[in-house]
Amino acid sequence: MIKIYNTYSKKVEEFKAIKDKKVGMYTCGPTVYDYDHIGHAWNYTTADLLRRTFEYNGYKVKQVLNITDVGHLTSDADSGEDKLEKSAREAGKSATEIAAFFTKIYFENRKKLNLEKPSVVAKATKHIKEMIKLVQILLDKGFAYTTSDGIYFDTSRFSDYGKLSGNTLEGLMEGARVEVNMEKKNPTDFALWKFSPIGSKRQMEWKAFGRLGFPGWHIECSAMSMKYLGSTFDIHTGGEDNIFPHHESEIAQSESATGKRFANYWFHTRFLLIDGQKMSKSLKNFYTIKDLEDKGYSALDLRYLFLQAHYATPINFTWESLEGSKVARGKLNDFILSIKGRGKVDKNYKEKFLEKINNDLDLPGALALAWLMIKDNKVSDFDKKATLLDFDKVLGLGLAKLKKEKIPEEVLKLVKDREVVRKNKDWTSSDELRHKICDLGYLVEDTTSGSIVKKK
Repeated sequence: MIKIYNTYSKKVEEFKAIKDKKVGMYTCGPTVYDYDHIGHAWNYTTADLLRRTFEYNGYKVKQVLNITDVGHLTSDADSGEDKLEKSAREAGKSATEIAAFFTKIYFENRKKLNLEKPSVVAKATKHIKEMIKLVQILLDKGFAYTTSDGIYFDTSRFSDYGKLSGNTLEGLMEGARVEVNMEKKNPTDFALWKFSPIGSKRQMEWKAFGRLGFPGWHIECSAMSMKYLGSTFDIHTGGEDNIFPHHESEIAQSESATGKRFANYWFHTRFLLIDGQKMSKSLKNFYTIKDLEDKGYSALDLRYLFLQAHYATPINFTWESLEGSKVARGKLNDFILSIKGRGKVDKNYKEKFLEKINNDLDLPGALALAWLMIKDNKVSDFDKKATLLDFDKVLGLGLAKLKKEKIPEEVLKLVKDREVVRKNKDWTSSDELRHKICDLGYLVEDTTSGSIVKKK
């Protein structure tokens, strides 16, 4: 039995799939106008861990990931420039070039983080027809209306608007700022489709509803998720910043169009903090995978750090915690590489591992369990290796792909000489040889079964 926290019900629930042993999963992807940062990486990794947990339990997962390459405005109030158009103008490139460049970077980072490939990658620009059709349905049913600058969803027609975020429609109305667009019926109404400003030419625009225009941000996810997963699907994932207004609006427009429940479970990852503060370019604490690599860390070191946090609580990133994760991952890798051959998966530990991950994705507990098993003298090293490789189907640290690095002959000779002097208890010579090995870029670690050599 898998239990997860459902943002919609505000409680931990037993997961029940619509179809036996099959999961339809929609993951909110990036708006590809800039580099994705480690906060995004945290969000996508937790979605990956959820998917792996389903698969570890024998489910077949169809994961749909969207790429927002049009329609995401700089303001949630449906004003400002399209982020793609703005980035393209500042870079002196086309919006298509900007989207292609950052999409490529995004998927390279996914590979480095060892995230599983989505079943479907859905780009907004490739699904304009589906969005136009959905907007027309909402117009025909009276849930949408037209103004001089676009087509808007009438939130007063959807009584549950605000349920996902815990807001009330009345409270949202009262607390709304003065809107620039006085044609909106309610301050909370959101754009389904925006008309291109008269007298200006956008790079991305389509003829629909009698004028040139482009989709609103929210409509793409409804149109694409329902195309690939059906009117009602199992689970929708995203960051907590997506809850309102993005996911709230998705629910309203989707359920108004179909008359059915949109997603049964809503899975949201809490924020990633930097030294206890929210990430901000102005504070210069805005890090990408490349920033980590430039300091000698890998994306898998970051993934290991993520495994030590629970998705439903904010994670605090520090360079010290990343260093600790790098060291711990290195020790785990060394343990795997030190064992030749493989035994059987320990059933007792596998059962405990399942209990951890199925209890609202308790990955910190699952990781702690792995280390507890490594220290358990009652389990053979061969069985430990087999069990760790089994756990890694969820942890995703790439343990099965590890290969022993080829050590230069010069270094191996020094290690052999050092073992000789150590047997003779010549500790001075042993230290001198260790330093020589270190100068060549390698570390030597003494264990009960011999010396382990690895690159610094």
